[in-house]
Amino acid sequence: MDLETSRVIYIGDGKGMDALDDFWKKVQKAGIQIEAVATDLSPAFVASVMSNAPDAVLVFDHFHVVKLMNDSLDELRRSLYREEKDLNKRKVLKGTRWLLLCNGKEMNDEKARID
Repeated sequence: MDLETSRVIYIGDGKGMDALDDFWKKVQKAGIQIEAVATDLSPAFVASVMSNAPDAVLVFDHFHVVKLMNDSLDELRRSLYREEKDLNKRKVLKGTRWLLLCNGKEMNDEKARID
């Protein structure tokens, strides 16, 4: 998609690196210089961009970056919870997910309090 015009430029089929082959051929044929590419975290798409537009800025989409961060945070919390033997500390760890993910405006004394 062209971000300036909102025009769809190309729709590929598949999830592999070859899904973008026709797109890169069209770009090369038209002599277009791509400045930035936004993509998900697919290793195939990242490799395709890096090999076909090495000077372009690679930007990962917000949804997948936040999802990756949330998944990592959850795994860290679970790991700490499993390792902790003190029941009071386990209670504190169990209540931290909401506190870490809320935007602050949602927080009030009643919700923030850990029983």
